[in-house]
Amino acid sequence: MSASGGSRAVLAALAANLGIAVIKFVAFLLTGASSMLAEAVHSVADSGNQGLLLLGGARSRRRATAEHPFGFGRDRYVYGFLVALVLFTVGGLFALYEGIEKIRHPHHLDSPGIAIGVLVAAFLLEGWSFRTAIGESRQLKGDASWLQFIRRAKVPELPVVLLEDFAALIGLVLALFGVGLSALLHQPVWDGIGTVAIGLLLVSVAGVLIVETKSLLLGEAASPAAVARIESALLGPGVDRVIHQRTLHLGPEEVLLAAKLAMTPGSTLVEVARAIDAAEARVRAVEPTTRVIYLEPDIDRSAEITDSEEAAG
Repeated sequence: MSASGGSRAVLAALAANLGIAVIKFVAFLLTGASSMLAEAVHSVADSGNQGLLLLGGARSRRRATAEHPFGFGRDRYVYGFLVALVLFTVGGLFALYEGIEKIRHPHHLDSPGIAIGVLVAAFLLEGWSFRTAIGESRQLKGDASWLQFIRRAKVPELPVVLLEDFAALIGLVLALFGVGLSALLHQPVWDGIGTVAIGLLLVSVAGVLIVETKSLLLGEAASPAAVARIESALLGPGVDRVIHQRTLHLGPEEVLLAAKLAMTPGSTLVEVARAIDAAEARVRAVEPTTRVIYLEPDIDRSAEITDSEEAAG
């Protein structure tokens, strides 16, 4: 569900950005507006980003190998991180450079009405893409706020597309602001100011994406709710207590679980094995993404420690 939903959002964003990029480049050639050029490059960068996300999704589905026994699920995180870098450099830094140059060497716009019309059309297309991303994200988001969803989501595509589309919509408003004031006041420096604002916006959004995707690359645990469900499912006949457990996302839809379990004293080897198998089945039933499970049986020594502490006291 999440993978297909992410793909639909990415494809919608790709279709929108390719069309918008062509329109913006034509508008730049007709008007000479630097904010139009910055927005055109931004759309090209976004189109390349969507291509990277689709490539990451395809590569993550490769079969596990002896060298990579846990598979390639994290490829989606790697390509999400690359997207953030592209947005920072190609989108944000280019817009800053272009805006500063326009402020230093302003020149009047040709046919500003064309630029404004193109920006309005681009806003409608970006709005369609943003609406698609929101629709695909709602089921995963649940009751969390949008900020919490972006920070906690394990599926990288949806937060990336959401933030890109949001930045694009705000960027188009800033471009309209720059072009409109330049035309009304006959002061082309406003076009450069709008372009610098677009650059600062893109750099900020890219920074958020870099931080979040870096965390996923380093390895995040399952959500607190999932960890609680797993711990509860581990307990059952033959398993008295969870001594400790660790979870790790191998990919957006694949979690590794390692846990040490205190078994019922006096259990035979066969009973321990059956209790472990039953615990694994319970975990997979309540949390299907927990696909790799390592459970270590042990003896509950908490009572021994308490007795020794009392004797020492």
